Amino acid sequence: MAISNPKFKITSPKRTSFFEAANLKHCESIEEVVEVLLENRGIKTKKDKEEFFNPKISDVTPDSVGISAEDLKKAVVRIKKAIENNEQIVVYGDYDVDGICASTILWETLYSLGAKVLPYIPHRIDEGYGLSIKGILNLKSQITNPKLIITVDNGIVAKEAVEFAKKEGIDVIITDHHTVDKEKPKAVAIVHTTKLCGAGVAYLLAQAIINDQPARNASISVAGGSSMINHLELAAIATVADMVPAIGANRAILKEGLRKLNTTKRIGLLAIFSEAGISSQKQIGTYEIGFIIGPRINAMGRMDLAIDSLRLLCTNDKARARALAQKLGETNKDRQELTRETVDLAISNIKSQKSKIGNLIFVSDKDYQQGVIGLVAGKLVEEFYKPSIVVSVGKEFSKASARSVKGFNITDFIRTASDMLVNVGGHPMAAGFTVETSKLKELQEKLEKLGEELITKEHLKKITKIDCEIPLSLVSFELSDELQKMEPFGMGNPTPVFSSKAIINDIRLVGQDGKHLKLKLKSSIINHPVSLAGRQSPITSFDGIAFGMGEKSKELSIGDEVNIAYVLEQDEWNGNKKLQLRIRDLSIK
Repeated sequence: MAISNPKFKITSPKRTSFFEAANLKHCESIEEVVEVLLENRGIKTKKDKEEFFNPKISDVTPDSVGISAEDLKKAVVRIKKAIENNEQIVVYGDYDVDGICASTILWETLYSLGAKVLPYIPHRIDEGYGLSIKGILNLKSQITNPKLIITVDNGIVAKEAVEFAKKEGIDVIITDHHTVDKEKPKAVAIVHTTKLCGAGVAYLLAQAIINDQPARNASISVAGGSSMINHLELAAIATVADMVPAIGANRAILKEGLRKLNTTKRIGLLAIFSEAGISSQKQIGTYEIGFIIGPRINAMGRMDLAIDSLRLLCTNDKARARALAQKLGETNKDRQELTRETVDLAISNIKSQKSKIGNLIFVSDKDYQQGVIGLVAGKLVEEFYKPSIVVSVGKEFSKASARSVKGFNITDFIRTASDMLVNVGGHPMAAGFTVETSKLKELQEKLEKLGEELITKEHLKKITKIDCEIPLSLVSFELSDELQKMEPFGMGNPTPVFSSKAIINDIRLVGQDGKHLKLKLKSSIINHPVSLAGRQSPITSFDGIAFGMGEKSKELSIGDEVNIAYVLEQDEWNGNKKLQLRIRDLSIK
């Protein structure tokens, strides 16, 4: 939901109305709905359906996700040698949720095998993202005689840093999932795939290390349990937080990981649940990870030292876990406030630009804190629905984060100006880069000009994507139960969105300043055959909530027939279940 800023009026992005969508299929039965949903997600064959509804973690192998068997073997051999020779190993992580979870997985695995190993998480502002020369110098000042660095969730573009490490007598193994540059670093081994998150890659490397030492399996223990399968809960958290597609191998990791998360005994996670007010582990799903758990783990790296998040995940001390969880919660509140302030400042800067706002949002300011510029870029995309770049201006170097819209690869776009950048990396939807401050103005002019050429009107149309049209009388607990079988939802397997015609029975404004619209709706089709033939008693009236659409109430009246686009939610309170329609779009018929 976009940030509301009373100081600045923002023009909403152009939207293609959902009821104008071409070739929208109409379904008259639950069976038809399920078939269309599967088809929309590319799940067509019997094998595809079996793998989708019954994903097996045993099918998630290095080969199945495209990890080089040769590089994986090289990595395991070098790690085994380091353990046998008691060499100092450093797990070099990242300061976000994926990096913290990946670091935890690999550090716990190696430590449990008797390795001399320490984790190292770079400081976001002082050292920046990924393996760097400065990071290596800093870790050498803190850790005596490191001989092997294993990166997690970073390193695939760290060519200079790997060369520097070699000169310092340190071998480097890279594990990463980010986009490969034209030339790979000359590391001992590169364990890489873009099909998983960083923690997923770390999990597979951990399994390969364990499998190479079968005699030690029985002695392996990790925080909150003795089974290595315990690491799936961390991989699941990272899969959601890093927004990788929830299909294929990721779906298997996520489904099994969520099951483990709902019964976890990991003390650090239990402390987070308690601090966040999650009363029951059975409540934990992708929403809780994405909006409650993940932001707390992320907050430390944005505002302070991310190593405290790793300490929390690894600790077996309940009192320490409570203290660290409290610190994460408080830091997350500070992060939320800083983000709000920075968004306000960014919008002010955008509105004060002399030239009109083009296809690309590009804002920079010395007062933008690096820890939140990625979040701010995401909020600007929500407000303007345009690819957005937010730059924290430094004295000599400036750091930037970028977020994109569907169908526009922001990382490839920024790489067209690689000759002006110190470094750049990321995904199609998100990127980060460093630029010399003296070149910042020239870079902005170049990218804005290029944006006018490469970012098309089609990219900037915000479309409510509908799975299919159904009569409102088809909405039932039976349909909801079938949809639940398709969970967990996420990137690549989005929550199903339906459209229906309905009659408004009641209109109310709710929330602060009447920002949200609450409707009572009934089917516009009387005695539809679906409802008469249904296996359950038909529901005749539904509550609908439309967040951020309070202004729509001026256009609506009781008795109006409307088209609604919505997702179906099932809530339980005091033992009573009810269905609610979360409205994504609405128009008078």
